[in-house]
Amino acid sequence: MKKKNFWYRKNVLITGITGFVGSNLAKNLIENKANITGIGKSQKVESLLFYENLDKKCNLVFGNILDKDLIQNTIRKYNIEICFHLAAQIEVGSAKQYPFETWESNIRGTYNILEAIRTSEKNVKAIIIASSDKAYGEYGIKKMPYKENYELKPIFPYDTSKACADMIARSYASKLYKLPIIITRFSNIFGPGQLNFTALIPEAIRSCLLNYKFLSRSNGRGIRDFIYVDDIVDVYKLLAEKIFKNPKKYTGEIFNAGTGKKYSIKYIVSKIFAYGNKNTKNIFNKNKKMQGEIVVQYMNYKKLNNYFGWKPKNNFEKVLPSLFEWYKKYLFKNK
Repeated sequence: MKKKNFWYRKNVLITGITGFVGSNLAKNLIENKANITGIGKSQKVESLLFYENLDKKCNLVFGNILDKDLIQNTIRKYNIEICFHLAAQIEVGSAKQYPFETWESNIRGTYNILEAIRTSEKNVKAIIIASSDKAYGEYGIKKMPYKENYELKPIFPYDTSKACADMIARSYASKLYKLPIIITRFSNIFGPGQLNFTALIPEAIRSCLLNYKFLSRSNGRGIRDFIYVDDIVDVYKLLAEKIFKNPKKYTGEIFNAGTGKKYSIKYIVSKIFAYGNKNTKNIFNKNKKMQGEIVVQYMNYKKLNNYFGWKPKNNFEKVLPSLFEWYKKYLFKNK
């Protein structure tokens, strides 16, 4: 007898559905026959959701997550059972320039979502909150990889916004409110549909394909962990299903996810340029240090593996050729 698909006809809300991860998650859940509702700021954005016509297969609500009434009305109207809160201002550079707007979106936006859920009819049985590895702050290479029990000690605006949202989510998951929340802290996510070209991997690939100068923000010595978006979608689905079925066991849990591999920024760009037959000479200025960003960050997936046997299926080198093909198709779609 064929096992029933957990996601079949589940009523799912994705905040930030027009974003990179939100679009990929929506695509997967649509394929699994879930009823998807998404909140996005505007239809006038470049997004995988519109590029692949996924918007025609879900309910879209355009508005601001700072509007609590909008959120609550959406939850009630579509009888939401599972919520993925992914909406955020994601650019570290923008956060440095506009900290207030970042804190409004990432902090106030989070408590708006959770308060709307708390004061609704409590049909929501699973809430996944997207925090970030940035929430931990600077620990240095000797303390890597980050562990879930590390104290959050951010300094920079973006990092602080994610740490605050993280703490607010834990408060709503506490014995006081008992919302069925799992908090995720992931390393740098990459993959098809990442159309934020201030991000390292899409910008380097675009530089190769369109043959223009790549502008490095640092000396390339910063350390990062990069995890493929399909693996992240798998984690989100896994955690939502687990807490939906057993909220007492998993409410308030925190899970890191990464590959456990540490890549230098210089290595990533060099691999991309080598594949794209582009010269890396003089790209990195050895005297240009990272400004307003954590220098060393990478994750393992030990807790996820211990709890559920999960591990990533992809790695950067393996998916690079298919990723180049995706961006080539996207960038030359109108040419």
